[in-house]
Amino acid sequence: MAFTSERQLAAWGAPYAPSSTHPNGWTEPSATIIHGVLADHDAERAAVLWNVVPAHPHRPDAPLTNRAPTVPEVAQGAPVLDAVIALLRPRAVVAVGRVAERLLGDRAQGAVRHPAQGGATACREGLGRILADARL
Repeated sequence: MAFTSERQLAAWGAPYAPSSTHPNGWTEPSATIIHGVLADHDAERAAVLWNVVPAHPHRPDAPLTNRAPTVPEVAQGAPVLDAVIALLRPRAVVAVGRVAERLLGDRAQGAVRHPAQGGATACREGLGRILADARL
């Protein structure tokens, strides 16, 4: 699930609950940033978060790591993303990161820097501006 970790889900209460052996549930840093901005704009439960690549790209034998998706992975994920957008017909689509921005093109009403690798501040500011303008 995009920008989500079991700590964010467990905070919502039943039926969500931690499933790992981490004492307070596993936390993903980018998820914390995205959910924080959504919560600040009272949009956390109005947003649907979806990855360009629905599978989690990680380094071999290290499932809790992240890596950039390959070109074939993005190509495989594109029709799934198209179907999600067609099904949900969202009021706004925001591309988070360059991969999403390239794939979505002008279908996205905005694009923000991915929060990983030093992009947290730019992501918070950009997403905050889009949410304020969209009044979701």
